[in-house]
Amino acid sequence: MAAVPRWHPGAMRPRSGTAGNGLRQLLNEWDPIGVADEVPDEYDCLLAPLLRRLRAGAGRAEIGEFLRHELEDHFGLDPVGPRPDAMAARVIAWWASAGGAEGPGRVRPLP
Repeated sequence: MAAVPRWHPGAMRPRSGTAGNGLRQLLNEWDPIGVADEVPDEYDCLLAPLLRRLRAGAGRAEIGEFLRHELEDHFGLDPVGPRPDAMAARVIAWWASAGGAEGPGRVRPLP
């Protein structure tokens, strides 16, 4: 039997399609790299980790630190320009307005 790789493309996909789609839309609007028009799944690697944090009750500071870390370490960007703290506030506001506390699968996409 072949070994299952530790990483595969589906590993970073969120379990909730509706929540993932709304968050994907928000990340693509932010678009810190400037490629979302050509590569709409560029930020999908952030979806599952963000949704996990949101579902666990993470606040703006934790989301901002996660985004800052990802911008710098994963994407190789200076995190100052993309303003991760401002994006964290948007993510938290989206989560609250979308009914994030209702649980997985019940979050509406952005209008």
